[in-house]
Amino acid sequence: MRQNKVRAARNKVRKTEIKTAIGEFKSALGSKDAASAEKTFRNAAKLLDRHSHRHALHPNTAARRKSRMAKRLNALKAAKA
Repeated sequence: MRQNKVRAARNKVRKTEIKTAIGEFKSALGSKDAASAEKTFRNAAKLLDRHSHRHALHPNTAARRKSRMAKRLNALKAAKA
């Protein structure tokens, strides 16, 4: 039971990190700054990969979120060009 509580607390921290990184990406998208969005995308993707590997979330969930973020980033870049 103690292991479960420790792991749940650890996963909660990891999920919060992911949500924060995705929120930063969304705000960078909102400001229409492609360079900032690219930087925050890389950070969020890195966190998603790392934490899915450590079982804080399912690998398919991480892949889906990265795919959706990449789609939005590419749309922003296309609009700028």
